Amino acid sequence: MRFRTRLMLALLAVVVVSQLITGAAFLRATQNDIIAKGSQRLALGAKVLDQLLSVRGEQLSNNVAILADDFGFKSAVSSQDTSTLYSALANYGDRAKADTVFLSSLDGVILASSHHPQNTPMPFPELFERARQAGSAAGVVIIQGQPYEVALLPVRAPNLIGWVGMGFLIDESLINEVRALTGLDISVINYEDATRISYLASTHEAALAQQLMDSESIHLISEGGRLLRNEMTQDDEYLSYASPLYTDRGNQTYALLQISRGELLGAYRSLQGQLLGIIALILLFTVLVAIWSARSISEPLRALSQAAQRIGRGERVLELPMRGRHSETGLLAATLLTMQEGIAKREAALRHQSRHDLLTDLPNRISAQEDIDLAIQNGEPFSLIRLKNDNYRAINDTFGYALGDHMLVTLAKRLQCLDAPRSKAYRLDSDELLLLTNQVQSDAAWRAHLFATLEKPIDLNKSPVTPSICAGEASFPAHGDSSQLLLRRADIALDMALRHRHSHQRYVEGQDEQHLRQLTLIRDLQDAVANGELWVAYQPKLAPRTGAVMQCEALMRWNHPTLGFVPPDEFIGLAERSGSIGMLSQWLLEHVCTQLDTWQQQGYRLSIAVNLSASDVIDHHLAHHLTQLFERHHLAPDKLSVEVTESAVMQDVDAAMNTLMELHRLGIRLAIDDYGTGYSSLAQIRRLPVKELKIDKSFIQAIDTQEDDLTIVRSTIEMGHSLGLEVVAEGVENRASAELLSTLGCDYLQGYWLAKPMASEQLIAWLDSFESPALPQPVSSMKTPQRVP
Repeated sequence: MRFRTRLMLALLAVVVVSQLITGAAFLRATQNDIIAKGSQRLALGAKVLDQLLSVRGEQLSNNVAILADDFGFKSAVSSQDTSTLYSALANYGDRAKADTVFLSSLDGVILASSHHPQNTPMPFPELFERARQAGSAAGVVIIQGQPYEVALLPVRAPNLIGWVGMGFLIDESLINEVRALTGLDISVINYEDATRISYLASTHEAALAQQLMDSESIHLISEGGRLLRNEMTQDDEYLSYASPLYTDRGNQTYALLQISRGELLGAYRSLQGQLLGIIALILLFTVLVAIWSARSISEPLRALSQAAQRIGRGERVLELPMRGRHSETGLLAATLLTMQEGIAKREAALRHQSRHDLLTDLPNRISAQEDIDLAIQNGEPFSLIRLKNDNYRAINDTFGYALGDHMLVTLAKRLQCLDAPRSKAYRLDSDELLLLTNQVQSDAAWRAHLFATLEKPIDLNKSPVTPSICAGEASFPAHGDSSQLLLRRADIALDMALRHRHSHQRYVEGQDEQHLRQLTLIRDLQDAVANGELWVAYQPKLAPRTGAVMQCEALMRWNHPTLGFVPPDEFIGLAERSGSIGMLSQWLLEHVCTQLDTWQQQGYRLSIAVNLSASDVIDHHLAHHLTQLFERHHLAPDKLSVEVTESAVMQDVDAAMNTLMELHRLGIRLAIDDYGTGYSSLAQIRRLPVKELKIDKSFIQAIDTQEDDLTIVRSTIEMGHSLGLEVVAEGVENRASAELLSTLGCDYLQGYWLAKPMASEQLIAWLDSFESPALPQPVSSMKTPQRVP
């Protein structure tokens, strides 16, 4: 929506809302005043009705007094001449225009009446009681379901000899008289049992009176328990006022005074129409003023807005329409031009910063991808060479990050000064650099020149440091047709160069698939435990001296849902690199302890050896976790043996020493796995609380044919025994190797010659059928039983 339209609508909204609020408030106040005056008229009408009833009651009392003083009437009362009494009551009733007359005894028994049987109790006990107390009484009573105004006076001759009463029906004549005085419609309604209307006298027409009986006001009156002294009610047609005339348990009589709402609000509606006409004129005038004001204000702003849009699209605006340099729009126009210049400068700076590395000022990854995509579009063959300083982390740790940054800046400058062929350098991340060259494939002479240039010593804190550069290369179009694919394959080649300690590695077809497989395995490892894809195989160890199998090594296996069996050497290494090895180790320990508990309940007394990674060895929570597992599964610590490699211990000797000491104090047996392939020394092994050495299978598999291997194994067994350690040979593949190892005094044999790794159920079946092989032994021994009943 345009500014002009919004401004015009805002002005209109202010005026319309203010006028509507003012008009509504005025009309509301007027209506309330009219309704209040109508309510006052209704209340005044109720007072007029009360006064008229009071006057007629006094007249009635005077007529009754005349009858009560009549000598002949007194004589008839004294003699209880019934015929005379009825005649006298009828004559006086006719003369007084009374609708009912009656005579009762002193105790309230009817002696003669126009409406009540003779010798019946007084039908108006409350009125009779008031007359006895006050000497006379007047009020509204119900006779045969109809309301009457009745006066009750004593008959004396000279003593009290009875009570005489006379009354008139509260009918249309009375309420028409009230209507003539007040101009209000009146209805007198009597309810029997508070629900059924037994009498209705109304100034309304018959059809309207019947409709009135069904109206909301009548229903409100019928709920007598909800009324106080008076209640004002409102409906769609009338403003009503209900005044109770008579109430008891059986009957309720009300006078309903009403005034037509149309009559009351007639003047209000006329005033409402006039006010709406005035408001319409004001709105029309406001529309015209708003249109003129919006146009005069919005025109220069619209021009400025269009100029701002052009600036936003990158167009250059040289001048703007200004009505006055010192007016608000003039100042805004000048500011917009100044802002345009500032934006242009900042955009140039931001663009440079967004596409260049802040440290080296080399183009960054975004620039590299853009340049690679442009070269692909041009169809020019080129090569990407990703470079990494292999000792960058060590330099940072030794000299600090400031000097490490100095080395990166130096390498960036050297790349920018390279000779032909034409190339462009980028910094991708951390210590990774990239060269985009116009060669189909880099040649050996150029690479030699490149490495010679980059690996010149750099003075870091007055110490010459020689960078160790590795390179990974991928080419277009041979290795891909997109920037992301080429960069990834160059990264794969660089990773292969780093792994194999090569200075240069060109991408080879298939390496990407292997990389994707590794990414898939790393991703799916997170769900392998939850999905039940992992299981444990157990490989038994034989003690040659006793011929007994008392321990097995637990080996983790993974059946991938789509890739099938994944070798443990593959996924264990990926788990260590991705940080998932801790999760796998926890699952393995939990599974092994559960299996030990099951075997223990079945009567098998076996211990299990598990392999721990470098991250497990330095975990200071490991001993506490194992303690909880032992308590949960009711296991003795000696049922579990922990095997760690030399390389895992050597990564952080102090932390590993603390963890292994805690496990040793806990009672867990510790072993050095793959001995002979790591970086440890005898001095380091002597510091560790280990009880066992496992000779790596690379020395065992050819022991029966290679004299050098036999010499190494013999010396290792002797050295282990001299240190008080038991020695395990893994990878025993044939009987000849087993006999040699038994002769040399090896404590345990493990390998395919004895048994392949198997599931727990297969292991139990194998143990039950196992027969110890006869091996030459330095010392004779007896076979120990495999199962304890």
